[in-house]
Amino acid sequence: MNQLHENIKPYSKAIVKLLKGTVDKKDVVWDNVITYELEINEYLNKIGLQLILKEDDGFAFLKQFEIDSDNNTIGLVSRRQVGFETSIVLVILRQLIEEFESNPIDIQVTEKFVTQSELKEQISFFLPEKYNKVKFLDGIERYIAKVEELGYLKESGTSLNEKKYKIHKIIKEKVTLDILHEFKEKLKVYVESI
Repeated sequence: MNQLHENIKPYSKAIVKLLKGTVDKKDVVWDNVITYELEINEYLNKIGLQLILKEDDGFAFLKQFEIDSDNNTIGLVSRRQVGFETSIVLVILRQLIEEFESNPIDIQVTEKFVTQSELKEQISFFLPEKYNKVKFLDGIERYIAKVEELGYLKESGTSLNEKKYKIHKIIKEKVTLDILHEFKEKLKVYVESI
């Protein structure tokens, strides 16, 4: 028991929390993630993981090393498959955060919020004419719930009697601009084939 206790490092709790998911600046281990960034990375690199710390944006997460050109990893962290509709919501959210950061209305505001009706409006603009928008929008609450479960949205009160969500900036790391453009092209091809 004593030997185990001796092996515990001041950043052990931070590593455990990172292995479970994203750590943000409000988390009790945030200061340890910043203070022991090098030590945490050194430890995690041995098992094929890398600490991604976005101090300015206030979050940190783990990324797996790719072990070959086919983007394979050692498989420590499982990849989640999301459905087509959820992917569209993710792409819209990524686009919204990109526009927000590129054209800030108020420099003091650092977080982007969106309501369900604003999201529906953006989806309507995004989806091509041939796509069945009515069916898609009927299931919007399910898709928002899935995105919230994945950690990209967080309910944050109400605005004009409807739920308001904060878009988590981690979406910039998980849905890159390359992925955004690639998805738009695939959607265009798909819709043209209908």
